[in-house]
Amino acid sequence: MSSMRHHLLAQRSLAVDREADSHGRPNRLAPHRMIVVFNPVAGRRRAALLWRVLDVLVANGIRLDLAETHRAGHAEALAREAAQGGAHMVVAAGGDGTIAEVANGLMGSGARLGVIPLGTANVLAHELALPFAPRAVAAALAFGRTRTLWPGVARGATGSRLFVQMLGVGFDAQVVHRLSLPLKRVLGRGAYVVQSLRETARYRFPPVRLRIDEVETETASVVISKGRLYGGKYLLAPCAVPAEPGFSVVLFGCGGPAAALMYGAALPVGLLGRAPGVRHVRARRIEVVGNAPIPVQTDGDPAGFSPLSVADAPGPIEVVVG
Repeated sequence: MSSMRHHLLAQRSLAVDREADSHGRPNRLAPHRMIVVFNPVAGRRRAALLWRVLDVLVANGIRLDLAETHRAGHAEALAREAAQGGAHMVVAAGGDGTIAEVANGLMGSGARLGVIPLGTANVLAHELALPFAPRAVAAALAFGRTRTLWPGVARGATGSRLFVQMLGVGFDAQVVHRLSLPLKRVLGRGAYVVQSLRETARYRFPPVRLRIDEVETETASVVISKGRLYGGKYLLAPCAVPAEPGFSVVLFGCGGPAAALMYGAALPVGLLGRAPGVRHVRARRIEVVGNAPIPVQTDGDPAGFSPLSVADAPGPIEVVVG
């Protein structure tokens, strides 16, 4: 692959203990090749975590190719190139946005999606109970047990965009759109709290008009979720099933700064389901219609503005969990 920076890594004998398979037989790890997609501007701390994982893999005989991204959407192109080149697994080293890009590149290929969680919130990693410690991450990637994930696809004026965890329209998307990378690097998840407080004074809270499986409704803000969690480990949609088609649609009926602060305070303490105006709906297709442009985010990254439609991806993808 000409666009990838290849690292020729010598194989070593396997030194870690191996778990037994479901029949009680010890697993054997045949040396194989992984493609790891990584954003080189992710910061020194995250790069150090990545190399700790890669060092463990190399020490145990895994051959690696590191593919560096250089622009938005590049992770998708690199993953698609790797899959077309016969890669059986492509690893996304980054946050939920990077994971979604790589997943988009793998759709329809049969290649498995590996994850080295290096993001700010790492919602999908928490959702699928993926490991975070470098040795545990390396072991999960090496053993290769998978779970099924059925992503969603948002289609708007600027094209289509796959998401693996959630899509937001309204206030939370406004926060994502306005959040600066320097603030995010310094404060981590705390940056979202700071930016949320800023946006309560700026955002005008226009109503969001939706068509949910042909039923029209209006709300102040909405999160369309594949998974149960939001913002890290916080429970948003208890009935969500990531492996199946369809979405858990969480409607926030109360608008305005006070309501935004109330919902933000209720989420981390597990009281969001009891908050006024919160409704949960299962749906297969959602359209955001008849609005002035309202900000949209997918998996914690800005994703343009409404109007748009949301539906299931053409098929599922297998995520390596260990």
